[in-house]
Amino acid sequence: MTRSSATLDRIGFVLIAACLGVVQLKLLLGQGVLFTLAAIVWLVVVIREGKLQRLPAFALPLGIYALLTLVSAALSVNPKASFIDSKQLVLLLMVPVVMQFARGERATKTIDVIIAVGAAGALVGVVQYAVLGYDHLEARPRGLLSHYMTYSGVLMLVVCAAVARLVFGSGRVIWPMVAVPALLVALVVTNTRNAWIGTFLAVSVLFAIKNWKLMLVAPVVAVLALVLAPGVVQSRARSILDTNDPANRDRIVMWKIGRDMVRDHPAFGMGPEQIESNYTRYREAYPEAVNPTNPHLHNVPIQIAAERGIPALLAWLCFVGVAAFGLWRQMRAGIAPDVAGAGLAALVAMLAAGLFEYNFGDSEFMMLLLGLITLPFAAAKKDLGGRFAAQDPAQRNDPRGRSSS
Repeated sequence: MTRSSATLDRIGFVLIAACLGVVQLKLLLGQGVLFTLAAIVWLVVVIREGKLQRLPAFALPLGIYALLTLVSAALSVNPKASFIDSKQLVLLLMVPVVMQFARGERATKTIDVIIAVGAAGALVGVVQYAVLGYDHLEARPRGLLSHYMTYSGVLMLVVCAAVARLVFGSGRVIWPMVAVPALLVALVVTNTRNAWIGTFLAVSVLFAIKNWKLMLVAPVVAVLALVLAPGVVQSRARSILDTNDPANRDRIVMWKIGRDMVRDHPAFGMGPEQIESNYTRYREAYPEAVNPTNPHLHNVPIQIAAERGIPALLAWLCFVGVAAFGLWRQMRAGIAPDVAGAGLAALVAMLAAGLFEYNFGDSEFMMLLLGLITLPFAAAKKDLGGRFAAQDPAQRNDPRGRSSS
């Protein structure tokens, strides 16, 4: 590799690592500046080298999902609005950019950046809660982001990364041990139930993979947190199973409306950005609905099927399944199992939380998720020094830490 190529490679890594950190704080800087520059450098490198880094297997169904989204936009009742909304598909370039620039040991360094910036963002949320009056449902901590739902989703993913480092990391665990309490406190005080559920299930999966006996840890910690939590948090937790809770009742109506939309438009859906504009018409059949309208249906699979059609949903489910299988294999391979664990936990968290919130449609969340699930595959590639990501020999071929011999 020439000196200029090596320089471009280093620049690309700094940009994409900074992007995955900064996007937790400011979308404009993370996506509009750093990601755009990283993508430009990636394009220059690809043109100069005349080839792409081999992509993870999940890139194929993800690409099909993107293609079906564009078809849905073209057939939408409002193609202009649908195509404008589809610009978010550009974020899928996160996969090849990370594969190009975060290879080998850089993948682990990128996780460090994500956790460090995430912990800083968590401290902002804790201060907002404790000092600035963001301590009730009408005003919840949101860090430096625009909405508490986005903030809680990002915190959920960073918790997954930090816990994976603690559980599977072969060293440097002091920093995650410091970061996790701040991340968990900030996540709790957001009062965002879907993120609580996603975090609980993802962490439980990590513990189960390490040692099934550790599965008892997550429920015990959750119960202790609930007992020690402020009254508003306890009330919010109890409302998860409350069928009279207004948000719960409205979600059920949203899902029914999504079903009706899929029934009327099964092949290609209503079109991206068409749910809210058509919601009122479908809502008339459900007098028990709470909100007069909703921008989305608070459920990722239902939202995708209603917006983009059943084939797009199947492609998305295939992406999830292939990614989960690939991440599990990466953990079994033993190369940077903490990075692979972070990706797998992030995917589990997204799926669980996504049953109650359309998190996959959130740009900050999508960028961080795609980065986390791609980093384990990048870790398996040699970096410029010919090095793979750090590997614990005792974990080789066994993510639970038992020697393969």
